[in-house]
Amino acid sequence: MRRQHLVGLSIAIAAMVMNITPAIADVFAYKDANGVLTFTNVPNHAGYRRVIKESNGQTYLGSTASSAYEDLIRSAANRHNLDVDLVRAVIRAESDFNSNARSQKGAMGLMQLMPETARFHKVVDAFDPSDNVEGGVRHLKMLLERYQGNLELSLAAYNAGSGAVEKHGGIPPFAETREYVRRVLRYYDSYRGSGLTSIQQLRQ
Repeated sequence: MRRQHLVGLSIAIAAMVMNITPAIADVFAYKDANGVLTFTNVPNHAGYRRVIKESNGQTYLGSTASSAYEDLIRSAANRHNLDVDLVRAVIRAESDFNSNARSQKGAMGLMQLMPETARFHKVVDAFDPSDNVEGGVRHLKMLLERYQGNLELSLAAYNAGSGAVEKHGGIPPFAETREYVRRVLRYYDSYRGSGLTSIQQLRQ
């Protein structure tokens, strides 16, 4: 029931965005004392929080695309003490939330686990969303610990492997890897404080 209500909110917000001119595409939400949510593109007091941010003329609705996997993403992230928005950003960059995705190199599922990575993290079915996200979050956590919290190096290793990062003493000079790191960081920034994440917090 809760998920259906959130989806309904997402549709309502998306409809609102379509009717907002590009110059004022940011959308803000406010929850009053009765728990009623109000959305506007022209906030008139400090109680409003931005839930949709326009970037370079393109409006992106926070975590709407990930709503189908929200519970398992949040559960795995919390279990391993990772930022939920970072996990969402990696999934979006890796598979765009397609649990059946398979790359030409053999990476599988939401977090595009390579067969050896899946085996290392004891992932039984890499195309099962829950199993895949658990393995992917474990791997990301392991990399963050290995590189002492350096997010860029950890993301580079997630994409190109730790061997490549260590061989080059930093982010490898591969166009694909450099663009991957930039893309994840861009998605991460767009998720934080936007979309359904903010709406869920407002509803609590």
